[in-house]
Amino acid sequence: MTENKRQKIVVIGTGYVGLPAALLLARAGHEVVGVDINENIVHAINEGVLHIREEQLQAIMNEPAVRVNLKAQSSPCEADVFLIAVPTPLDHRKKVAEMKYVIDATESLLPHLRSGNLVILESTVPPLTCREVMTPILERTGLKVGLDIYLAHCPERILPGDVFYEIVHNDRIIGGADPEARRRAKAVYASFVEGNLYETDDVTAELCKLMENTYRDVNIALANEFAAVAERLGIDAQVAIGLANKHPRVNILSPGIGVGGHCIPIDPWFIKEVDPANSRLIFTSRLINDEMPGRVASKIRRAVRAIPAPKIVAIGAAYKANTEDVRESPAIEIVRLLREDGCSVDHYDPLVAGYQYPSLTEICAGADCLAILVAHEVATKDLDANRGEIERAMRHPIILRFGD
Repeated sequence: MTENKRQKIVVIGTGYVGLPAALLLARAGHEVVGVDINENIVHAINEGVLHIREEQLQAIMNEPAVRVNLKAQSSPCEADVFLIAVPTPLDHRKKVAEMKYVIDATESLLPHLRSGNLVILESTVPPLTCREVMTPILERTGLKVGLDIYLAHCPERILPGDVFYEIVHNDRIIGGADPEARRRAKAVYASFVEGNLYETDDVTAELCKLMENTYRDVNIALANEFAAVAERLGIDAQVAIGLANKHPRVNILSPGIGVGGHCIPIDPWFIKEVDPANSRLIFTSRLINDEMPGRVASKIRRAVRAIPAPKIVAIGAAYKANTEDVRESPAIEIVRLLREDGCSVDHYDPLVAGYQYPSLTEICAGADCLAILVAHEVATKDLDANRGEIERAMRHPIILRFGD
């Protein structure tokens, strides 16, 4: 069997990254085994039920060929290719990558590795992880990376809410320490990716992924800093940014309540971890964006400071508009800070399970402040269409909008 034909591929971790990859690989005709320590997820996959709310992915799961080619279990088995897609969360106290899941996943492969295997890491990691963390573990088997087995880093490029399109159409980076690893990994992704596949070494691939998200973080920090300056000067930041963006080579982003999600607020710290001396701008940008929930909470407190025991209604728990993903959500941090200060806050989100509500008019009855923290389209449309009715239902019609 060559890598250009049907292969047996074990995917370690079937979350936001691993499960879509497993589905697309199964659709491409490979025999795929999804491995997860969560028995409920294993059972759901084997029953053809997704734990990720993506209609297109569920449609792929329902395809007969995918149901035949994909199964799930709680431990790895022998295969031709092993793909690791486990979380690499941030240790928030030390501000370094928590590598436990990558290490555990790599160690779980050892009893099943044989000569000729390819191991692919999709997890976002600090540079040199493949060489300094994974390679020594894999070589405990007596097999040499680059000679007997092959190791590649192919970082994921997906966006929650549009996973199917992104995983198929985005260009991908294929990183390997040697040409054979790159060739074999490229063949795997070529079976379902329609975007371009760019080959490079493993360290460059590791850094590229971090650069992509750090670029966003730094530019968001610049917009947030401009907004702070505009506020100090007593002018409208959005107006100023809109006018500045009339310049043909300027594209300032919109300021917001902070940065959330599983990538942007975390990945820049991985660069600082490996080279603090040359990441001063990155570090400063992280500080600026991490301060934003506190700044927004202060604005809300100031808006209601003259009202005894104010009742606040906060809309938005997701980390960005029009998604249900709450990972690293600055909105949740804002509500936590307000409640920590003794404020009464009712927290809702039209898209997130457990936070949903009937209408703004109903939940704002008797409230003193409505804070739209996340500009979900369904919430902003409700506010724009029914603002008069909402204000009449409130005790004090203070409405604050963030992130529009």
